[in-house]
Amino acid sequence: MTTSGPSDRPGGGTERQNWVERRREKIRAEIERNRRGEYTVPTWVLALALVLIVGGWLALIFLA
Repeated sequence: MTTSGPSDRPGGGTERQNWVERRREKIRAEIERNRRGEYTVPTWVLALALVLIVGGWLALIFLA
Protein backbone atom coordinates (compact mmCIF):
# COMPACT_ATOMS: atom_id res chain seq x y z
CA MET A 1 0.00 0.00 0.00
CA THR A 2 1.17 3.48 -0.73
CA THR A 3 0.15 6.60 1.10
CA SER A 4 -0.71 9.73 -0.78
CA GLY A 5 0.73 12.88 0.66
CA PRO A 6 2.14 16.20 -0.39
CA SER A 7 5.31 14.51 -1.62
CA ASP A 8 3.31 12.64 -4.30
CA ARG A 9 2.32 15.84 -6.08
CA PRO A 10 5.10 17.75 -7.80
CA GLY A 11 5.24 21.37 -6.66
CA GLY A 12 2.57 20.95 -3.99
CA GLY A 13 4.72 22.42 -1.24
CA THR A 14 5.81 25.44 -3.24
CA GLU A 15 2.22 26.21 -4.25
CA ARG A 16 1.20 26.28 -0.59
CA GLN A 17 4.20 28.44 0.30
CA ASN A 18 3.42 30.87 -2.52
CA TRP A 19 -0.17 31.18 -1.27
CA VAL A 20 1.08 31.92 2.26
CA GLU A 21 3.55 34.51 0.96
CA ARG A 22 0.86 36.22 -1.14
CA ARG A 23 -1.45 36.32 1.88
CA ARG A 24 1.29 37.81 4.07
CA GLU A 25 2.05 40.45 1.44
CA LYS A 26 -1.65 41.44 1.27
CA ILE A 27 -1.73 41.80 5.05
CA ARG A 28 1.45 43.89 5.04
CA ALA A 29 0.04 46.15 2.31
CA GLU A 30 -3.22 46.61 4.23
CA ILE A 31 -1.36 47.54 7.41
CA GLU A 32 0.74 50.07 5.49
CA ARG A 33 -2.40 51.63 3.93
CA ASN A 34 -4.03 51.86 7.36
CA ARG A 35 -0.96 53.56 8.83
CA ARG A 36 -1.04 56.13 6.00
CA GLY A 37 -4.65 56.91 6.87
CA GLU A 38 -6.24 55.19 3.89
CA TYR A 39 -8.47 53.09 6.15
CA THR A 40 -12.01 52.57 4.90
CA VAL A 41 -14.94 51.13 6.80
CA PRO A 42 -16.19 47.86 5.27
CA THR A 43 -19.52 48.06 3.46
CA TRP A 44 -21.17 45.48 5.69
CA VAL A 45 -20.42 47.62 8.76
CA LEU A 46 -22.03 50.66 7.13
CA ALA A 47 -25.06 48.60 6.10
CA LEU A 48 -25.43 47.22 9.63
CA ALA A 49 -25.25 50.72 11.11
CA LEU A 50 -27.93 51.92 8.69
CA VAL A 51 -30.22 49.00 9.55
CA LEU A 52 -29.78 49.64 13.27
CA ILE A 53 -30.54 53.35 12.91
CA VAL A 54 -33.62 52.79 10.75
CA GLY A 55 -34.79 49.96 13.01
CA GLY A 56 -34.37 52.18 16.06
CA TRP A 57 -36.42 54.96 14.50
CA LEU A 58 -39.17 52.54 13.46
CA ALA A 59 -39.26 51.02 16.94
CA LEU A 60 -39.46 54.49 18.45
CA ILE A 61 -42.34 55.46 16.15
CA PHE A 62 -44.41 52.29 16.49
CA LEU A 63 -43.78 51.51 20.16
CA ALA A 64 -44.12 55.05 21.51
